[in-house]
Amino acid sequence: MTPRRLVVSLLGSAEFARAYTLTALTAVFASFLIEQLTSATTLATILGVIAVIGVGMLVTRREELSLLRFAPTSLLGFLALAISSVLWSSNRPHTVLGWLTLLGCATIAITIGHVRDTLQTVRAIGDTLRWLLALSLGMEIMSGILLDMPFAAFGIEGNLALGGPIQGIFGTRNMLGFIAVVALITFVIEWRTQSVHRVVGVLSVALGGFLALLSDSPSVVVLAAGVGVATLALTIVRHTAPARRATVQWVLGALVAAGLVFAFARRHQIIRLLDAGSDFSTRADLWNTILDFVADKPITGYGWFGTWTGSEYPFPYINFQLSDHHQSALNAYFDVLLQLGAVGLALFLIFGGVAIVRSWLVASVRRSVVYAWTPLLLVTLAVESMFESFTLVGAGWLLLVLCALRAGQSRSWRQNIDDAQTGTIPTLGPEK
Repeated sequence: MTPRRLVVSLLGSAEFARAYTLTALTAVFASFLIEQLTSATTLATILGVIAVIGVGMLVTRREELSLLRFAPTSLLGFLALAISSVLWSSNRPHTVLGWLTLLGCATIAITIGHVRDTLQTVRAIGDTLRWLLALSLGMEIMSGILLDMPFAAFGIEGNLALGGPIQGIFGTRNMLGFIAVVALITFVIEWRTQSVHRVVGVLSVALGGFLALLSDSPSVVVLAAGVGVATLALTIVRHTAPARRATVQWVLGALVAAGLVFAFARRHQIIRLLDAGSDFSTRADLWNTILDFVADKPITGYGWFGTWTGSEYPFPYINFQLSDHHQSALNAYFDVLLQLGAVGLALFLIFGGVAIVRSWLVASVRRSVVYAWTPLLLVTLAVESMFESFTLVGAGWLLLVLCALRAGQSRSWRQNIDDAQTGTIPTLGPEK
């Protein structure tokens, strides 16, 4: 066998697809740890190589892929706007670097979405997060109990013996809380689909719940409430007779809208109940300052940079006014509005909103519980985006693209076109 055929055979094999998925997920979810152990350049190189290998896998499997269902149109539009912002950016090289970071994680997510099915993806994320959360707990035990000293190099403060907050290997308590909630959803889906042994499922759920609790992140409570409501609503819809399902969907939608209005009206009482006053006050001051700068460039924004790591305008000026060192808007929606303007925010909302609707409709009619993973994860990302900008970088962005791609593969106008061209009658009835 020639070297070329050997490479093609390797890139197209199922074993390599599984190894690639586990490696890519580990690199993305453990990006903070990798950067602290090495450097930002090393992390970027690792992710870049993984993305390039992903492109090679997609090229090798090109005959299995459909161009119409390759990636969501709204994702391509968002990426196109982000790179177009180099035309009005104050620092064009940094905009290009920020866009390459966005593109790299999106490429990895698209690759995983095309080489692994939903259950395989859930299993891979479950295996990855099981080990990373176990590692986090182990390092917290070493730091907070056995050695009783912080591991400053990893951002671990050693507060385990005090009951938290803890950060694990993810840098901040809010990131640990977010990862723990994602893990809990994934672990429960694994358990319900009998993809793992019952003992492993129970221990995994216990691990995720324990770390979510000890993260002491105010956003975890909101995330848990949001996921709980979404789970209840989805369960009701899935057990409703098909003839009444549409009516139930509209009623639930009206209840959610009313709940959001009530939560906004009672936001101060809710904040006091969650004991998150100082955190929210910090965010409110930041968002008000951001809106002042948005008023100068409301349509296009200031250009895409991603994380606020450089000296690009207006980030240092925002931090100067607040006497702080924020590295994001602490809200994905405000971050997109600031960097890409109203046009970018509209594309971002369409991208996430369409994915939620598609995945929800699929999960409501498909019998297997594995289809519930995508909408529940998208709800988690949407809620988390109100408190952090995780959805725009790293693991959050990868999960958003992956879930949107998965939703588009199951229910999309492009699927109808593709099926019409191949002579297939598109259906979406209950799974047999």
